[in-house]
Amino acid sequence: MSKLGCSSRLVVVLGIVLLALFLTSFVMGPLGAKFFNIEVPKELQVSKPHVVLPSEPIFHVGEFKVTNTLISSWVTIILLCALFFFATRKMKVIPGRLQSLAEVIVDGIYNAIEGVAGAKNVRTFFPLVTTIFLYVVTNALLALVPLWGTWGPVEHFTKDGHTYTITVPFLRAANTDINLTLSIALISFLFIEYLGFSRIGPLKYLDSFFQFSSLGKSFADLFKGNGKAFISGMAFGFINIYVGLLEVLSHFIRIISFTFRLFGNMTAGEILLGVMTFLVAFIAPIPFYGLETLVGLLQAMIFAGLTLVFGVMAVTSHHEEGAEHN
Repeated sequence: MSKLGCSSRLVVVLGIVLLALFLTSFVMGPLGAKFFNIEVPKELQVSKPHVVLPSEPIFHVGEFKVTNTLISSWVTIILLCALFFFATRKMKVIPGRLQSLAEVIVDGIYNAIEGVAGAKNVRTFFPLVTTIFLYVVTNALLALVPLWGTWGPVEHFTKDGHTYTITVPFLRAANTDINLTLSIALISFLFIEYLGFSRIGPLKYLDSFFQFSSLGKSFADLFKGNGKAFISGMAFGFINIYVGLLEVLSHFIRIISFTFRLFGNMTAGEILLGVMTFLVAFIAPIPFYGLETLVGLLQAMIFAGLTLVFGVMAVTSHHEEGAEHN
């Protein structure tokens, strides 16, 4: 009974503290200050979010600009390399915590890929799909760390007669750089097309788009004296070529969709967190941090999953698909 009473008092105290923080942050935010007509000291004000889509350069190495998103991506690479280096440096039959974490990650992704690609192709897709997933999700999670987007030199600029103060962060969410999302999309695209050409063969892979074999069959019907089959075969052959051109276009459109899906979702999330922190700091942004954690995980799964699915489609010829259905 005493434990139950103690737990109830703890919940009440925690609720009062959270309510006090919420009211304080509301009153000191622009909404509360306007509503209660209060002048909030500058030391307690949260700076207004300043949306800048291009990544900001931090320093230069010759002609090369090192941007804050590039630095963030380096931090991600260092963290992932360090995790798996120390987890696999002294592997044991009875694993420690770090080795167990690495094994859970690897086994989980490996089994998921095997469920889609099959045991025959799982080792082909595992390195790239796993790298894309871990890289994107780590970028997303690091963006929620307080140092990201807040720590950096302060700059002043004048626009329309008003002086504005902005912070140029040393670290910014890497997924909000369209150059980074485009580079991952290009790697995914080239990997898929390379698998198609190398596994099936150039002629068969191109035939899966345009189905030139139907045109060849129609010419064979012409030599056999079957004019009706020749005409219908030619008609369907040109239709297949047109459809093939659309299919080729859809493959290139994947680059655009991959790029802007990740860039748009991550940038929108960063803006949302900035606005909520500016309006009502402390408590109100917490649910949105949870939401952005989920969004980052989903975007990593979508990017890696689509790469896997399109890759499986590329290494499976139309003839094999027809045989499986039969």
